[in-house]
Amino acid sequence: MSFLTIGHRGVMGVEPENTLRSFVRADREGLDVIELDLHLSSDGALVVMHDATVDRTTDGTGAISDLTLAELRSLDAGGGERVPVFEEVLDAVDAPLQAEIKDRAAARALAEVMRRRNLLERVTVISFHDDALREVAEHLPGVRTALVASRYGEEVVDRAAAVGAPMAVLNLRRLTLSIVERLHARDIAVVSWVVNTPRDLLLARTLGVDGGTTDFPQVKRAVEAEEAGTREMAGRPG
Repeated sequence: MSFLTIGHRGVMGVEPENTLRSFVRADREGLDVIELDLHLSSDGALVVMHDATVDRTTDGTGAISDLTLAELRSLDAGGGERVPVFEEVLDAVDAPLQAEIKDRAAARALAEVMRRRNLLERVTVISFHDDALREVAEHLPGVRTALVASRYGEEVVDRAAAVGAPMAVLNLRRLTLSIVERLHARDIAVVSWVVNTPRDLLLARTLGVDGGTTDFPQVKRAVEAEEAGTREMAGRPG
């Protein structure tokens, strides 16, 4: 089975994270899926940014929830890029998306957009927060979800199963073969993050995960080269 490559906030290792430029680059580089993060502005816009504040990734300051969309639009999000809204990303790229939600309010807003634009097949909703995943599933039956975890142990298997997530997106540094095998035994796919180096890719492959979230487009090229080599070897006579 092919190893899924997921562009982390676009390709944040080479472009300003969570910007249209980063997403378009990820799409052009052939990443299988593009991951992004969602928050609500003070006037209810579903804006794309990782942090709860604008301080780290823009030239502004303050909480996203305290700023209107117009105020967010006035900020430089890196290299002259503006803070995008979710629907702009949908229109700018063709790749499937992983949309990470931070809270239940964002879950409801995302569910409304997904229902209106018929996005059940294109968008997987991911979150660190079990209640946010339950919220979006309640508002949008049939939605595909994934549980994200950074500091975790074997209990993550039961957590993913309890929220009905068919995928777990897990910190590679804590991942074990036992966790991967137990998740697979429950038909839950495993994606590791972040996979940025040849060593990361080797570890992910050794653990038998289904894909990796990466900051760099060259990881996609490395996976393609590896899989092409495997196919070539399989085609040689014994």
